[in-house]
This record gives sequence, structure tokens and C-alpha cells, in this order.
Amino acid sequence: MAPQREWFEKDYYSVLGVASEASEKDITKAYRKLAKQYHPDANPGDAAAEERFKDVSAAYDVLGDADKRKEYDEVRRMVASGVGPGGFGGPGGFQGDVRFEDLGDMGGLGDILGGLFGRGGGRRRGRQAQGPRKGRDLETELHLDFLDAVHGITTTVSFTAEAACSECGGTGAKRGTIPDLCPTCAGSGTIADNQGPFSFSEVCPTCGGRGQVITDPCPKCKGNGIEVRRRDVKVRIPAGVRDRQRIRVADRGAPGTNGGAPGDLYVVVHVGQHAIFERDPKISKNLVVTVPITFTEAALGATVRVPTLGDPVSVKVPAGTQSGKTVRVRGKGITPAKGNAGDLLVRFEVAVPKKLGADEKKAVEALGEALTANPREHLGV
Repeated sequence: MAPQREWFEKDYYSVLGVASEASEKDITKAYRKLAKQYHPDANPGDAAAEERFKDVSAAYDVLGDADKRKEYDEVRRMVASGVGPGGFGGPGGFQGDVRFEDLGDMGGLGDILGGLFGRGGGRRRGRQAQGPRKGRDLETELHLDFLDAVHGITTTVSFTAEAACSECGGTGAKRGTIPDLCPTCAGSGTIADNQGPFSFSEVCPTCGGRGQVITDPCPKCKGNGIEVRRRDVKVRIPAGVRDRQRIRVADRGAPGTNGGAPGDLYVVVHVGQHAIFERDPKISKNLVVTVPITFTEAALGATVRVPTLGDPVSVKVPAGTQSGKTVRVRGKGITPAKGNAGDLLVRFEVAVPKKLGADEKKAVEALGEALTANPREHLGV
């Protein structure tokens, strides 16, 4: 991507409130917090909040992409040295007749300057400062019932975000008309601005870098082709989806600019709890169910009925079973979209009566007298 002139002027780290050495995780965390705070849904009719939301989104569009962030950091180092888009004569800047081609081996400086000002520098020789730009990725949340997550479901997520204008289809032109080729830049989006020894590539003042002019703009989006509105997107959730798993829906993010492709939509799934089953924290396709058993069943052994996602099954309780003992029923867990079914882990729990009848109490006392083993012998007490 060619660096943008705004990079010289805006400190995106300050916009997100993070340090320049912040990790990718910290940057994403800061973005999500601010995006939630200033989202149009949370601030209806608040123009200042909407503008702040756009600034935060623009900052994350750069800092959230490793390659863009690397180029942005190079630009910011140039700014700190006195180099800017208006000239190179400040402290640490360049003086005299300097060719961008001669800067190709100076730590990528020639690439950045060449990409920014439209001059051939290093690997970016011949690239224009403007061009198609992919839309930013969006994120929304979806709350699912436990069984819907287990079996998979096709549903719809609704959220408010940037989208192609519903009136003009994103062209920016009034319905029934089409944009014209810009007569100033002939569709390139840039014009040459010769300033002494340098030739800068400036955004075309006529079309604003789009390469097209709209003589009859769309009344709904005022010609920019984008509006913030409620969107409904169908998403297929695969069987066995995990809690907080992110599902990617390609090309359903924010619309691109200058003919660029749209971004992607990421759906963060929140899975509800089940009254009986749990997911195995180690292997998510395995299910865990706790089955109470009596003292008699634990001591002597038994066969008990156990629930599954389908029909119940019979499971053997070994004699001498202790609370917490787990047995495995293979193939009775979750069947994911890809791969084999998981297992059902049956965890036995010896149920101790909270209240005994007279006959039950006598029977337990008699059993206690008959038992001679001391379960605390190993403690030495």
C-alpha cells in the first residue's frame, strides 16, 4: 500500500490511546473499547461521536495491519526528523536536488517517499499514490443457544455500520446516472505538482482522488457512495462452534473506496450454557455430564442410564467407584462440521442423603460398625 499524506499529520497511536510500541493485542483491545464507546448505535444523532468513531476506525485500519503499521512507523520517524509533505528543509531534512531513486537503499525511505509523492522509488517505482483500497473489516457478536452451537445453524446478524448507499448502490451518482471521467486527472486521481527540484503527486482537487466526478450526486449519501445504516447479514455457523470463536464472512465488511473490494465481517460467537452438558475445556468436541449415583451403586457397582445428545445409553459403574471418577462413552459427544464425533465423559458423583429416615439411619449405623477400614489412616491421625 502507498503511504497516505494524512500519515504525516495524524498520530494514530494517540487516537487509540496506546504507546507506539504497543502489541497487536493491545491495539485491538483499545480499538474495540473505543469503537464500542463511540459507535453510532450507542450515540444516536451525536455527530461528534460519529466523527470520533471514524477516526478510531481509520487508526485501526492502519495500526491493525502489520504491513501498513510498519510503513506508518517509517513515516512518523520521518516526521520526527523534520521531513513532511510540504518540504524537506527542516532539521534533519534534505536540501538541494535529491532524486527519490537515489534513496532506495536508505532503510526503505525511497519506497515511502516514492509511494507517497508518486515518484519512482525502490520497489514502488511507477505506483500511484491513489488507487483501489479495500474496505476495513467489521466485527459483531452473536449469542447462541448451546444446542444451536452444537448442531450448527444458519442465522442472521444485525448491526449498524458503513455500507454501500442503498439509494445509488455505492456509485455516489443519482439513480439513473453514472459518474463521469474526471477531466483534470483523466481518471488517475492525482496530478503532478512541480516544486523546484521535486515533483509531488497531489490528490486531484477536482475529483478528490476518485478519478471520477459526479455531476448529479445521490441525494441520500451526498455523492460519497457510503452510508451508515442497519445491516442484516446471513451467516452460517458450523456445528461444534466454540464459545468466543470468530467466524469470518468474506466480503461483508465495510465497502472499499475507489473501486476497492469490501472488507470482511467477523462474527464473535457467545455460546450459552446447558442445564446438563458442559464442553470439555481440553477437547471442545467432547461433552461432560455429571451423573449422581448412590453409595450402594458406588460400592457394589451397577449399570445406570445416562443422557446423551440423542437417546440415553447404559453405562457401567465399577464397584468401588469414588466421586469424580470419569468414564468415556466414545462417539457420543459433538459431531463438528469437519472431523469425527467427540466423546461423552461421564463423571460420577456419589450422592449423600441430606436427611435419613429412622430405618435408613439404623442401616447406615450398622454398616458403619461393620466397616473396619480407616479412610484417614494415611494421614497418620
